Amino acid sequence: MKARKIVNNALTLFGGTSLILALGLLTASCSEQELLRPVPETSISGANAFDTPERILGLVNGIYKSVKNGNFYGGNYLIYTEARGEEYINRTSNTFTAFEAWNHSLNAGSNYVAGFWSAAYSAINNANILIQGLGEKPGVVSEAVSKQYIAEAKFLRALSYFNLVTLYARPYNENNGASPGLPLRLQAEKTTANNDLKRSTVAEVYQQIIKDLDEAEADLPLNHATSLLNTTRAHRNSAIALKTRVYLNAGNYPKVLEEAKKIVSTNPPFQAVSGVRHQLQDIVEIFRTNYTSTESIFSLPMTELDNVTGQSSFAYVFNTNSEYHLNPAGIWGNEEWRPTDLRRTFARTANGVQFLTKYNKPSPFLDYIPVIRYVEVLLNYSEAAARTGDLPTALRLLQAVRGRSDAGYTFPEQRIATADALLTTILNERRIELLGEGFRSNDLLRNLLPIPAKGSGILNAPAVTPSQANYIFPLPNTEIVTNKQLLD
Repeated sequence: MKARKIVNNALTLFGGTSLILALGLLTASCSEQELLRPVPETSISGANAFDTPERILGLVNGIYKSVKNGNFYGGNYLIYTEARGEEYINRTSNTFTAFEAWNHSLNAGSNYVAGFWSAAYSAINNANILIQGLGEKPGVVSEAVSKQYIAEAKFLRALSYFNLVTLYARPYNENNGASPGLPLRLQAEKTTANNDLKRSTVAEVYQQIIKDLDEAEADLPLNHATSLLNTTRAHRNSAIALKTRVYLNAGNYPKVLEEAKKIVSTNPPFQAVSGVRHQLQDIVEIFRTNYTSTESIFSLPMTELDNVTGQSSFAYVFNTNSEYHLNPAGIWGNEEWRPTDLRRTFARTANGVQFLTKYNKPSPFLDYIPVIRYVEVLLNYSEAAARTGDLPTALRLLQAVRGRSDAGYTFPEQRIATADALLTTILNERRIELLGEGFRSNDLLRNLLPIPAKGSGILNAPAVTPSQANYIFPLPNTEIVTNKQLLD
């Protein structure tokens, strides 16, 4: 973690720097000193940050906002993780829009290598500050509300650590998580005193992620008051859904099944039977007109006053500015992805090539960013069922996903007849369904597969095998120089 960045974030919450929150009017005294030198009503220091329910809610909202940072889910995380895979052809060699990720030339000094690390650890530290502060200031909000807020912080901390460990550390499945992972920062940092911290193993990081999600599941509400809050704030099913992703990544398929069964009915139409009643919805509608349907388990909203634009915006880079077109040798060219499939409508053609339009709002790019959709849970469940020998369940779930977008389609027998064939078909369905949502490169890594070569004849990127150093992101120089134990 970049020391100065973390300290600045901590000062925002606890030092002399003002934090602007939506607070009610503060009671003013009538002393001459206060009249002449009033404390700004929106100025919050470490001494009073947890003094009112409104301020505490502001800090909770601040954690969500930090996850929406332009270097995190607000833009660059999706841009860089999508560019690493084989689904796109780069057209500009622009180092500011993930060309180094596309051609696998990122190094420890690259801006995004440092930017994502800093953004994710800032979100983690904001979560730690909230957890610690609520423990030190009991009674300002009710015990139930305090538990909910802490659970939300743990959910977001788990999400942040998962994205860090899958980019900067070796895949769990390589050696059951024995490789060096990340510095596990679980306490609020307000100075640089504790900046030196060695890396925990990959397995230890995963254990902490699951611990956070288990505890979050227990204390998160079953649902919120509105569909907007059910989409943009964590609830119980959010934690369960994320656990299916984490366990899948760790190759723990029985646990994927255990978690998925909590929120997926036994028979189609598959849906959650408690909490938010998640189920598949119209695929076009959820990306065009209704961002808060029951398919959207967790998304990040964009507004005109709170959004990410320019070179950190996925919509700008992959659509508006035409910097990456879909690779005809990638999943876009798959013969089983028929023209009748509604997911084919998420593309436009220009100069004979196609550009992804899953995020299609014009500037200022107000598409919601989908972090977890119910369809991913069905695909996680399907894959885990196939890997554990339950091929009928795996196929029913897979058919539900494909049938939602291409109702007349039936999978050819040769593509589902054996466990291996069915698994390949499921993994291809993930590529189709989750295109543009940040999954492909990690799906390659968790399965210890090479990242395929790609190119257009003008710009080309080599294949990267699991044995190569650039199979994962390098640790950032900004962290290496400020954390003396990082390389121990």
